[in-house]
Amino acid sequence: MLAAARAASLRASFARSSPPAFRYSQRAFLATTTSESWKPGKSVHGYTVLETRHVKELELDAIRLKHDKTGAEHLHIARDDSNNVFGVGFATPPDNSAGVPHILEHTTLCGSRSFPVRDPFFKMLNRSMATFMNAYTASDYTLYPFSTTNPVDYQNLRNVYMDAAFFPHLRELDFKQEGWRLEHENPNDKNSPIIFKGIVYNEMKGQMADAGYLFWSKMQQYMFPGTTYAHNSGGDPSNITDLTHEELVHFHKTHYHPSNAKFYTYGNFPLEDSLQFINSKLQEFSPITPPLAEKIVKPFESPRRVSLTCPVDPMASPDKQTKMSVSFLTNKATDTFDGFGLRILSDLLTDGHASPMYKALIESNLGSEYSANTGYDGSTMVSSMSFGVQGMKQDDIAKVEETVMSVLNQVKEEGVDPKRIEAIVHQMELGQKHKTSFFGMSLMQGLSSGWFNGCNPVDLLELNKNIERLKAEIEAGPFFQNLVSKYLLSNPHKLVFTMTPSPDYGAEVAANETTRLMGKTSVLTKADHEAIYEQGQALLKNQEQVEDVSCLPTLKVEDISKKTKTFALEHSAINSVPVQWRPTSTNGITYFRGISVIPGLTSELRQYLPLFTDSLTSLGTHTRAMSEIDDEIRLHTGGIRVAPFLSTNHSSIDRTEEGVSFSSYCLDRNQDRMYDLLGSLVRETNFDNVDKLRTLIQGNASALSNSVADSGHVFARTNAGSRLTPAGNASELYGGMTQVQFMNALSQKEDLSEVSQRLKEIAELAIKRSSLRLALTCGEDQMARNENVVGQFVSRLDARPMDAPSQQIAFVATFENSFFALPYGINFTAKCLRGVPYTHEDGAKLQILASLMSNLYLHREIREKNGAYGGGAGYSPTGGLFSFYSYRDPSPQKTLTTYQDSVRWALDRSDFTEQELAEAKLSLFQRMDAPVSAAEEGMIVFTEGITDEMRQTRREQLLKVTSADVKEVAGRYLLDQPFSHCILGDNKE
Repeated sequence: MLAAARAASLRASFARSSPPAFRYSQRAFLATTTSESWKPGKSVHGYTVLETRHVKELELDAIRLKHDKTGAEHLHIARDDSNNVFGVGFATPPDNSAGVPHILEHTTLCGSRSFPVRDPFFKMLNRSMATFMNAYTASDYTLYPFSTTNPVDYQNLRNVYMDAAFFPHLRELDFKQEGWRLEHENPNDKNSPIIFKGIVYNEMKGQMADAGYLFWSKMQQYMFPGTTYAHNSGGDPSNITDLTHEELVHFHKTHYHPSNAKFYTYGNFPLEDSLQFINSKLQEFSPITPPLAEKIVKPFESPRRVSLTCPVDPMASPDKQTKMSVSFLTNKATDTFDGFGLRILSDLLTDGHASPMYKALIESNLGSEYSANTGYDGSTMVSSMSFGVQGMKQDDIAKVEETVMSVLNQVKEEGVDPKRIEAIVHQMELGQKHKTSFFGMSLMQGLSSGWFNGCNPVDLLELNKNIERLKAEIEAGPFFQNLVSKYLLSNPHKLVFTMTPSPDYGAEVAANETTRLMGKTSVLTKADHEAIYEQGQALLKNQEQVEDVSCLPTLKVEDISKKTKTFALEHSAINSVPVQWRPTSTNGITYFRGISVIPGLTSELRQYLPLFTDSLTSLGTHTRAMSEIDDEIRLHTGGIRVAPFLSTNHSSIDRTEEGVSFSSYCLDRNQDRMYDLLGSLVRETNFDNVDKLRTLIQGNASALSNSVADSGHVFARTNAGSRLTPAGNASELYGGMTQVQFMNALSQKEDLSEVSQRLKEIAELAIKRSSLRLALTCGEDQMARNENVVGQFVSRLDARPMDAPSQQIAFVATFENSFFALPYGINFTAKCLRGVPYTHEDGAKLQILASLMSNLYLHREIREKNGAYGGGAGYSPTGGLFSFYSYRDPSPQKTLTTYQDSVRWALDRSDFTEQELAEAKLSLFQRMDAPVSAAEEGMIVFTEGITDEMRQTRREQLLKVTSADVKEVAGRYLLDQPFSHCILGDNKE
């Protein structure tokens, strides 16, 4: 489950991320949904059809229906796509910050009427081939979606999800486990101190330690006073401990009702089947009037200013940690065209090197990067637009506000560059054609906020209608200037919001928790103490209980395909450069990827490699500014991405390939421009542009530091693995805590001449014909044209042979532990051990072992008992590392002990049952067999050298793993073997 999913994550511009089209032929299928049965006014299985609309640009049919008895809404998107989606959601606007929608989201999935087991949601993760399963809480609604390509699996999951949503147990013990409780630190020791525990409680302690989330959530509360948005739907820890079980049950009764529900189905499974099933479940409900919430804020009569404190970032420059934004109230959700225009205006103002806000706020070094709320936010009933920065000096607060308003006035007077508008329209066209494998799910997420706030969701799909109107409006007058004037410059509902770091912030949060705890424990009677102890014992007993889960539906190992899905590839050479071709239907798009291997990079230069790859798309060339190039990239491609490349050899975890990968895609008509732009960047980047380099370094340092609070388990695992294999070491240098610290150190350098020199040294090694290999995916009719243009691209690259690699000290594994003190009030842990390469038969056994340990032991011990938001084990089949991890963990040392205990558990328990092994295998094949986009077909051969034959062998090895195999590798690779562990947080002990 997502952590109180930031509404900001659901506000992605529909214009910028317009849903792509799938490749499949659809006419025969669509004819069934445009038949007489689906005409408006028709009655179908207890529903009335409200409208049916064909959306040509996305090649889909949308059908809106309403349940006759309860009034439940249903949106079906008919497409010939096998990755079918089901979702049910409810309007859940909170009236306080106790987190009832979020805690209810968790508790709902802890057992229901037809599936009376402790956590059917997590158990179904291993009894399914779902391509996606989750639940998440936004500002004013909660969604329960899944997707799968298997019809039986779809029916199984739909049954479990429906029963969980409408008929959950909502037991008090589950509320206390998932939400919050008072419990002895050691539940078996009455003399140990009583503390706060709970999964959501600890999750939100970690969430509120995320600087970006903290800034966004607090800003929203002050932007929308007197409305539901002034409350934190995820829960503020200082308020969570006020929520009662009775309030939770009441919230479910009044909000999780069909009259307050919206259903979403997508794909090529029959709509009639879903309607018939849903109708059968809803018949026992009578209609109600859903509770109303205040969503419309009373407009400010004059601008407001709010200043709060936030924690100090120990990794960042101490004098540049202030965050601020200037926010404006904009359109109602139902004003869909204004929303469309404002999203585009937001992109024009903020997106890319040529945007005026970027130049004025970031390139000027007023701030290191945009504030977390910058841009258009359509996730609320009345939307907002914000412009701000983080990583700024406190003395510059007035200057930033003045700069924002100056840019807006300039845009009102001068308008926007027509070429940039053209580039955005091009991105929309490209977005409609670009294939992704999760179109249905991304479509649902893009529609949800508007749908729950009164929009007709089908209107949000019709991109071309909005584009045509936009063109007419621009032709008729100063369209964007009018939006700036109406919503931004002449708007008294303006909030200037600031957060400044305080060294006392962490102590104040801890003191607040202590005060709340004392307030609850000081009034406890002897009987209360006994009840708390008994409750702890009951919860332990419940968590330890071996359940009969036969009531849950499941797929079987026999449902897993015995054959690996393969893709027809062709291979050739262009100017001696190897090229892999994937000819397929791409809807008129060419996908390009290149890898340049750089042998013998020193450790110092390897630390600079991420900065080097970012520089190629940030610094510009000796003849053209990056702002000009960036406009060209947006006008002719889907973007150019350059990143460090790292691959572990499939037959030895002590051998790696390292270098640079670069990729892009474009409409077929723009192939020549795409390769020209790529060639210009890799050959001509100006590494002496120190002003842009400084901006890039400061932005990277800020972004890396901000990402640790949200992804601390990834950083912990990367660091723990860095001492065990060469690839682990490189991963740490490229993107671990070492890179975080390195980039923050660079951000404080005044003289960047040495940095420029290091980047030039890498450029001399980086992209040569002799070290290059390419991969192209395109229509068969475009292969010859691509070959010609690629030949021109390659001919302009450095043809000199790669220098002999410098002598490097051979990597030697060391087994050390590390701790990073960070002011999160919560912790992340990881432990890593060496395994085997991809082609070794024990790799499959270790994968199954990791799944068994996670699902049968670690989930219970780390999440349910210890209250961490998450934890488990994983085995990297390509990297060869076995790892344990925990996420937002209150007791890291206890978790490290649990890791070791899990090995003994695996060895001492009786044989794993066939059902347990089957579930472990299903969980692995769920990921292995997930749909991939056309752009990713065949890429494992290109990037890792793993052939179809190797993949088939691995598949067969996984399918035949036995209980004895699992126990044998647990003893050989995990018991009493050397390891490294890492803790991130504020609790080393």
